[in-house]
Amino acid sequence: MAWYIDWVKSNMLLSAFVQFALLGTLGEILGILVAKRKLSANMVEWLLKALVWGLLGICVKYAFKGFVGFVDALVAQNLLPAIFGKDTSVAILRAFALSFFMNAQFGPLLMFLHRSTDNLITRAKGYTGIEKSLFTLAWFWLPAHTVTFSLPADFQIGVAALLSVALGLIMGFTKRKA
Repeated sequence: MAWYIDWVKSNMLLSAFVQFALLGTLGEILGILVAKRKLSANMVEWLLKALVWGLLGICVKYAFKGFVGFVDALVAQNLLPAIFGKDTSVAILRAFALSFFMNAQFGPLLMFLHRSTDNLITRAKGYTGIEKSLFTLAWFWLPAHTVTFSLPADFQIGVAALLSVALGLIMGFTKRKA
């Protein structure tokens, strides 16, 4: 595990890109397969989707780092109680605050960005079903990122990328035809 931590520390953005490119794409593929939909054989399309997943991973890395500063600034300005600060003994409350603010502010933007890039890649139009994706911010990502923000920083992006696989599977099962 030391090699992983060293790799993440010395390659923050590259590691975020690679983890999301691989795991985000895997989650998308598994979700499609579980839903019993036909998987596109267009390799260029899948390579572009992997590229997008990787770039989204970099965005997530910036958000993870940025929202730590955001929550700290809110505590410093007395806009959040000190119990949510970095010196709290109730780490889960801080993790929840980080998850809440990130998913409330950055989450919808990321969902629309992801759908827009998918639409460009697949030549689709519109945002039909985006409300289901947005709803995942409350029932999946808020609790999942609360756990993620409870972990050491070097593991957070990897766990978030793994959670993309889990969500892909969950969404695949919800789209499965009886």
